[in-house]
Amino acid sequence: MVFEGLFSRTKAGNDRAVDTTAPAKPEATRPSIGLALGGGAARGFAHIGVLQTLAKYGIVPDVIVGTSIGAVVGGCYAAKQMDNLEDWARGLKVRSIFSYLDISLSGSGLINGGPLASKLTEALADTRIEDLPMRFAAIATEFNTGHEIWLTRGRLADATRASYALPGIFPPVKIGGRWLVDGALVNPVPVSAARALGARLVIAVNLNADLFGRGTIIADHGSSEEDYTEAAEMAKPQGLSSFFSGERSVRRMFLGSRGRPGIPTVMVEAFNVMQDRITRARLAGDPPDVLISPRLGKVGWFDFHRGADAIKIGAEAAEKSMEGITEALAGLSQPYMLK
Repeated sequence: MVFEGLFSRTKAGNDRAVDTTAPAKPEATRPSIGLALGGGAARGFAHIGVLQTLAKYGIVPDVIVGTSIGAVVGGCYAAKQMDNLEDWARGLKVRSIFSYLDISLSGSGLINGGPLASKLTEALADTRIEDLPMRFAAIATEFNTGHEIWLTRGRLADATRASYALPGIFPPVKIGGRWLVDGALVNPVPVSAARALGARLVIAVNLNADLFGRGTIIADHGSSEEDYTEAAEMAKPQGLSSFFSGERSVRRMFLGSRGRPGIPTVMVEAFNVMQDRITRARLAGDPPDVLISPRLGKVGWFDFHRGADAIKIGAEAAEKSMEGITEALAGLSQPYMLK
């Protein structure tokens, strides 16, 4: 491995040629490594490629903190379920994705999330966070208080579900008496949590780097004649057929019509804007030692059928960041004296 020479300890007792009277030379101990895995729905499969590349170079984290899909991938990694997750991600097709969309108009989310929760429970079983071989936290938000919740104990499957419970899309999850939703509302790329849990060197993965800079200020804007025409068209009576077209109405509500976005699109795009601004602010205040930014602009939030593409993009981004990671590891390594 690339760091084998840097961090290996000399075993003097096994080498008869070692001069025991010579002064001990300082060796380097590597810093504790933390991964902060950001949210981004289907884009999150890029985390798989990042983790595989880090493993290829012998980089094993001591701490993993994830938000939303970052919590799912990070949790599967910590529970040694990465192979199963990758197989599932690569095998998803457009048609199979619909089997996970159990739409519900009577609950607190458009998608009940039962099939997806069952898949997670099947993979993670009753694995508990405190039994994982490394420190782990899933970031969630208590929706009625705005508290940032670090889920560091209890069932891993429950923690990951709460972390990805996008408000309006998935229902909130009750854990320990608190109703929790997506952690990206408060901490999209949880660098601060990784440091607090003991990481000396933090490698962060931001899945939404392509959104940076897209928001600006339009200083002069107003209505046009086209707006009035569209409003008048929508106000026209629809006749008796409208009363018997419930299925068509629901379809328009979800998919949109006449160039108008549907409910999921509006919610996700609004969430994108908010997450972008929060990410910028939090990374500026607490930047990671290394930031990996996969270029996922062509992979949409709901493009779960493009798992192979996202994994490849994540792996490529991690490869490009390896020089920076190597330098950060060397710079933060502490000498110790051999006895």
